[in-house]
Amino acid sequence: MTQQEIDATEAPLLDHLIELRRRLIYCVIGLVAAFIVSFALSTYIFNLLILPFKWGTGRSVDLIQTELLGFFFVKLKIGFFGAIFVTFPLIAIQIYKFVAPGLYANERNAFRPYLIATPIFFLLGAALVYFGLLPVAISFFYSLVEGTGGDGQAQVQLMPDVRSYLDFVMMLILAFGLCFQLPVILTLLGQIGVVSYEQLKSGRKFAIVGVFAIAAILTPPDPISQIAMAVPLIGLYEIAVQAVRFFEKRRAAAEAAKDAATL
Repeated sequence: MTQQEIDATEAPLLDHLIELRRRLIYCVIGLVAAFIVSFALSTYIFNLLILPFKWGTGRSVDLIQTELLGFFFVKLKIGFFGAIFVTFPLIAIQIYKFVAPGLYANERNAFRPYLIATPIFFLLGAALVYFGLLPVAISFFYSLVEGTGGDGQAQVQLMPDVRSYLDFVMMLILAFGLCFQLPVILTLLGQIGVVSYEQLKSGRKFAIVGVFAIAAILTPPDPISQIAMAVPLIGLYEIAVQAVRFFEKRRAAAEAAKDAATL
């Protein structure tokens, strides 16, 4: 390879690195700005996050703090949590803008609707946790504690640590939000031809096993959380299978119409 050819290959690489740096800078600026706002509103956000505890127990919330800087770290975590939550669409857009120049026109058109679908499904997963799973799970665990004491038995009083409760809530919200991207990813892969309807259909039993394995890893070690994640994911997988089937039929019809027009 001549020196001129080497220089020609280095120039596009340098351009890609410059573009990558610019996209990363945008993401970092968005994360920092969102963190500042989230940290400033962390007390208000925290009060929103403990509402499922009130709904599940039907009474006021009593949380404890076992460390001097406990609530300060809670506010920091809320700041990071809010920053990731708010800037998730921005990061997705920056990723798309970085890879878009290397895609064909039909691939770019396939990507665009998913920039909207991605945050929507993330919010659906977070809403399922916030309004559904957390109140039910907390009510169940609280009922186990209420059944203790009396007749000489030990009395157990539930007073969760503020950091432990926040970690529990944030882990579930992020896990469900990310897992709810399953239909978005599968449908996108099916639309661009990476996976097919027959592949997804034949792999359904393996997908079900995989979904329960993922639920067991990402959720706390209790059956309520695991089932609450696994069942919606199985439903979302079926939605993705039918969506891929729809796109394949539409693609086949378009190709048939194109062939008929050329005859």
